[in-house]
Amino acid sequence: KYLNELWKKKQSDTMRFVLRMRTWEYRQLPVCHKVRRPSRPDRARRLGYKAKQGYVIYRIRIRRGGRKRPVSKGQIYGKPVNQGVKKLKFERTHRSKAEEKVGRKCANLRVLNSYWVAQDATFKFYEVILVDPFHKAIRRDAHINWICNPVHKTSTGKKSRGLRKKGYREAKVRPSRRANEKRRRMLKLRRYR
Repeated sequence: KYLNELWKKKQSDTMRFVLRMRTWEYRQLPVCHKVRRPSRPDRARRLGYKAKQGYVIYRIRIRRGGRKRPVSKGQIYGKPVNQGVKKLKFERTHRSKAEEKVGRKCANLRVLNSYWVAQDATFKFYEVILVDPFHKAIRRDAHINWICNPVHKTSTGKKSRGLRKKGYREAKVRPSRRANEKRRRMLKLRRYR
């Protein structure tokens, strides 16, 4: 309870000092590393973390800023409308990117959720909660054994695509905006003419 109140006041002297110390410490560590316990236990528990076998937490460092188009010497062979190199934005959030990187590194684990822990001028630091889908403690727990099924999508992966909402107002975002638009644009004839 008190930790939660403290984290709500990130501009306070105490939190500014703590975060400054933590960002320095995190910069010295590898980009992606396993941590013994969450830096924000209250947040981790709200997102589904339990201090028991089968749960793991990884901390990852993500470089801040927009996305630069990866082209040689800034030359884009195409129409002027597509010739931007800088001032472009990545479609997904930094948090989504963090989850993807950790998920790739720990391919045998499933990403459950993630949360922000610190940031400085260059990096953002996230902690990602992972679950081992083959651990008996997970497979026998009725609250979490849904994660043992083959396919899952994380919360932040859905957010940037507008998939957190439902109803008639959000009819055009499923299964994706592009697929929905393509389905409505295409002329479908029942038999070959």
